[in-house]
Amino acid sequence: MTAKIIDGTKIAADVREEIRAGVKAMQERYGYTPGLATVLVGEDPASQSYVGMKQRMCQELGIRSIGHTLPADATQEEVEGLVRELNADPDVNGILVQLPLPGHLEEEPVLNSIDLEKDVDGFHPVNIGRLAMKGREPLFIPCTPHGVMVLLERSGVKISGANAVVVGRSNIVGLPVAMLLQKANATVSICHSRTQDLAAYTRNADILIAAIGRAQMLTGDMIKPGATVIDVGVNRVEDPSAKRGYRLVGDVNYEEALEVAGAITPVPGGVGPMTIAMLMKNTLRAAEIALAGRERVAS
Repeated sequence: MTAKIIDGTKIAADVREEIRAGVKAMQERYGYTPGLATVLVGEDPASQSYVGMKQRMCQELGIRSIGHTLPADATQEEVEGLVRELNADPDVNGILVQLPLPGHLEEEPVLNSIDLEKDVDGFHPVNIGRLAMKGREPLFIPCTPHGVMVLLERSGVKISGANAVVVGRSNIVGLPVAMLLQKANATVSICHSRTQDLAAYTRNADILIAAIGRAQMLTGDMIKPGATVIDVGVNRVEDPSAKRGYRLVGDVNYEEALEVAGAITPVPGGVGPMTIAMLMKNTLRAAEIALAGRERVAS
């Protein structure tokens, strides 16, 4: 058996087209363009690349991109002060502070200072708290976990009643995606570095989410035949034959899993494209929330 490939690039393209249409409709009906502000502190090349990619995506979809760059030695007050200014700016619907911040800065106070209605990354404690609670809905869902759920849903994977195993418990991916799966009525196990006999859990998973950050850690014999495997990991491994001297692999041994799983995401081309697409979707939603607030005030 060879697994079906879940094409994240194609699904993300479909999501982007929906966002582009939503932005156009908003502009035509209200004369309003969603705005995403990015905050970059320092000159880390990887962070600069990520911010640039997000800004280009905004331009592609008709979203206003508002970039702010602070020096690497910016103080805590300067960073939080900029966030407060953006909170007060009616042209800014979403605020994204690029992580990681320089080591002398505390990330949590910065992220907590973002207004709930502009928290397009979905990391505000209130958003995460609502995600964890039964009968509550967050304003925004963290982008990568949201992307994972859209991949599952649009691939026709049955989530309700399924056994789902999440390998990894980070605040960014593992814990939120576990909560989303539970909300979708899956029975969820969260595994991590202290889990004993990891394979006993993964072999029972109808849906396996790999988000542990260790290259090809999950092998073919750890996967239930016919399972759906979503590989969130992106790891560099040395490869002298590659142009850059390395290649990107996931947390799953793709070649082995391909012969066992029922469906699987590749790396690259799986979850990655979905993350930025969901950021854009959250930005459009933030603009919709802002417009609804204006209409309430006007009435």
